[in-house]
Amino acid sequence: MSMTVVVTRNVSDRMRGFLASAMLEASPGVYCGFYLSKAVRERIWSVLDDWFPKETDASVVMLWREPSLPGGQGIRTLGTTPISFVEKDGMVLAMKPLQSSSPDDGHPSRHR
Repeated sequence: MSMTVVVTRNVSDRMRGFLASAMLEASPGVYCGFYLSKAVRERIWSVLDDWFPKETDASVVMLWREPSLPGGQGIRTLGTTPISFVEKDGMVLAMKPLQSSSPDDGHPSRHR
């Protein structure tokens, strides 16, 4: 058992209340729980997964220590998160899409 962290974005009060009843809300939308057993973590995820279809423009990310997985941590997501998680060389990396720059982006042109 180790710390489990749940990060939420735009979730309903129902979901926030449920998470706050099972974990400490360390910051708005960020919940942590020390020494949650796998069974408790799975039950929390089951409820979140069951309730999530009623959410609008929301996302949930759960992270926990899992030595058998790349990077030593487990990650689950619901909804569209602003980042993607990818495995590379045995590590889990957070990937954000590159924003394309255009000639009108306010930077002087490098063409002569």
